[in-house]
Amino acid sequence: MSDLQSAALARVKPSATIAVSAKARALAAAGRDIIGLGAGEPDFDTPDNIKAAAIKAINDGQTKYTDADGMPALKKAIVDKFARENGLTYDVNQIHVAPGGKPVIFNALVATLNPGDEVIIPAPYWVSYPDMVLLAGGEPVFVTGAEADGFKLRPEVLEAAITPRTKWLILNSPSNPTGAAYTRLELHRLAEVLRLHPHVWILTDDMYEHLTFDGFEYTTIAQVAPDLYDRTLTVNGVSKAYAMTGWRIGYAGGPKALIDLMRKVASQTTSNPTSISQYAAVEALNGTQAFLKPRNDAFQARRDLVVSMLNQATGIRCPNPEGAFYVYPSVEGLIGKTTPSGVVITDDEVFTTELLEAEGVAVVQGSAFGLSPYFRISYATSEAVLEEACGRIQRFAASLT
Repeated sequence: MSDLQSAALARVKPSATIAVSAKARALAAAGRDIIGLGAGEPDFDTPDNIKAAAIKAINDGQTKYTDADGMPALKKAIVDKFARENGLTYDVNQIHVAPGGKPVIFNALVATLNPGDEVIIPAPYWVSYPDMVLLAGGEPVFVTGAEADGFKLRPEVLEAAITPRTKWLILNSPSNPTGAAYTRLELHRLAEVLRLHPHVWILTDDMYEHLTFDGFEYTTIAQVAPDLYDRTLTVNGVSKAYAMTGWRIGYAGGPKALIDLMRKVASQTTSNPTSISQYAAVEALNGTQAFLKPRNDAFQARRDLVVSMLNQATGIRCPNPEGAFYVYPSVEGLIGKTTPSGVVITDDEVFTTELLEAEGVAVVQGSAFGLSPYFRISYATSEAVLEEACGRIQRFAASLT
């Protein structure tokens, strides 16, 4: 069976975050006391008005095929959302809807990349970006957003990475895995570079838009730099803010020519997202948004707890993120130390493996996101669970010699 796998798939690694979550579930099923902090999924339930809209759609018989890239009512709700919240004007024929944010991004890459085309991906990055680029035939080009720069891409680093083969820049704000979010000024400075390179398209992943803290003013690059609108794909979805991860609805607004190509891909792959989920998403976007603030307040309290406790752990340094529901602590101070069982912590992957073995806390190693020696914690769970998990991490760090 060695020749079964395609050359394209051979370039791709399985998702590290999914692998960690699966391992944690397997250990728990075997009777281990496991705290899983690997999954990027809100623990809150989908709001009742959204669930009611889905139930009504089922009872009304709205269970048939829709247009390949989303039904008109949902596209109209997305148009209204972009205008209301982002100051962006789109027609319905500039909107693409797919079964989750990942297919939206994949459709854009498959529709536009030729062999050898380059996609600039700031690290740390969401684990799926590089592999989607590879599957689409492109080449990921990694540029580092250092901790000293808030894990964000500096303009001069972007400038140095652009070549004649650059097709896309992917920006993710707030970021998975760091929670870092770009300010209006920081986006302006990146836009100044992009203006010098009109062949570069911008894909901005805004999935965590509504999850920002401490009064952070959220903006997206097409809003900050309207002259880049015609080469920007603004990606979003209902998964995170509306706690609808399993409903699988992602969407994007962009130039009609690009959206037409993405629709062509969708028509021959997934076809339409689930009709019932689309009706639920209409209600999510058009209905009450009152639950967003109290949930954000809860996430901010969790962030504060986790950052505080991790910064009290021996050898761990935890920056304070602007948004999302992740922290990205450094274990630089633990590299070279030894566990009570005699294992040397040579890198962040060994750290996370030994942490799971010794204390039953599942986190994701920083190497999966392109920047070591760090690890990612998702704090989308209760404060009681987070306090227990961070206490175990403190105990593990203190046990190293």
